[in-house]
Amino acid sequence: MYEAHFGLKALPFSLTPDTEYFFSYADHQEALNVLLVALRMGEGFIKITGEVGTGKTLICRKLLNTLADEGMVTAYIPNPYLTPSALRHSLAEELGVDYPMNIGSHRALQRINKRLMTLKAEGRQVILLLDEAQALPEETLEAIRLLTNLETEKSKLLQVVLFGQPELDDHLERPSIRQLKQRITFTYAIHPLNTEGCRGYVQHRTRVAGHQGDALFKDKALDWLCKGSRGIPRLINILAHKSMLAAYGEGKSKVEKGHVRRAIDDTEGAAYRQRGVARLYQSLFRRQAVVAVRSRG
Repeated sequence: MYEAHFGLKALPFSLTPDTEYFFSYADHQEALNVLLVALRMGEGFIKITGEVGTGKTLICRKLLNTLADEGMVTAYIPNPYLTPSALRHSLAEELGVDYPMNIGSHRALQRINKRLMTLKAEGRQVILLLDEAQALPEETLEAIRLLTNLETEKSKLLQVVLFGQPELDDHLERPSIRQLKQRITFTYAIHPLNTEGCRGYVQHRTRVAGHQGDALFKDKALDWLCKGSRGIPRLINILAHKSMLAAYGEGKSKVEKGHVRRAIDDTEGAAYRQRGVARLYQSLFRRQAVVAVRSRG
């Protein structure tokens, strides 16, 4: 919509977890480093937590790409709200195991174990990544623990990475799954971006999207963007996108404080949000109408 107006080749603040836009901010890069070090050491269980919108899924996707480049075998399950049987079936599919739904759990584990042994013999490491792990039912968490029992005398056949919201920590405190908690050897908590990180994040994404020259967001606009988003990347993306829409609607080449304030007022969950609905899109609609008239002329 506004790409040509701002000299962009793509939308810079899409909510899709595109690894091309991965921002090597200290907290996110450290989380990725912890994962890579732990996995290369052969650790069985690793846990990454963070509030909604702090970038866990993007880190997970970045990790998947890195592991693929290193020749590791990965099984990615984005929605783990599954029964134990469905989880085993999903894992089997990811590993290319022929697994009819009507076979029992013992035979299913035998087939998975055979495949893991084959991959181990080939010198290939297998890693199961579970996103939104706070949604895992207790019986499925226990099934995951049992999967990690598959091992040789010297190493695990399957490593597991759990990505989840802070509620995951609460679930792991339950006495009934204390055995799984004891197996988590590495853990890392992702935090929102600070002001410096927020500014760098915005500038990074606009540059990746093709913007050249002076900063697209004015300093005061960035200040309000950081305040309104509380440093949460998903909220930064939403507010930045809406701010750019507002600036485009007025024909402005830079995003100003007023555009961000209107985006904040228009966004649920944003800090400093005023009551009422901001007229964010009125100028945009006027701009589109002018463009349409000119094109017809």
